[in-house]
Amino acid sequence: MKLDYAIVFVGDMGRSVAFYRDVVGLSLTFESTHWSEFGTEGATLALHLSESSGAAGDDPEAMPPGRCRPGLGVGDLDAFHARMLENGVPCVEAPREVFGSRIAMYLDPDGLAFSVGERAGGARSVGDGEA
Repeated sequence: MKLDYAIVFVGDMGRSVAFYRDVVGLSLTFESTHWSEFGTEGATLALHLSESSGAAGDDPEAMPPGRCRPGLGVGDLDAFHARMLENGVPCVEAPREVFGSRIAMYLDPDGLAFSVGERAGGARSVGDGEA
């Protein structure tokens, strides 16, 4: 298992893309109005347009700008999911298909949501690509 991606929730996609591309110097690999990705030497940095301006609360999808969600890549999401459930880890999004990958979302002991993905054929995921 490895860290595969980190999702940064942003309030203005254009401003954030310009910052990470032009100021930080990351290579933009995909851009849309709600989801953009930058390649790095290890993991993908993904920007997700935030639909929320308040506190994250109990809804892991209502992330305000300035928050981040790590994403792990695994070879067998079903086995990982079973292990999480056996250990009482809260699952807030059961495994599902998204853009040719399968993803799921869980909460750590402090309530931080983290995504876990598996590409078709068992290869690692590169972000959840939600738009």
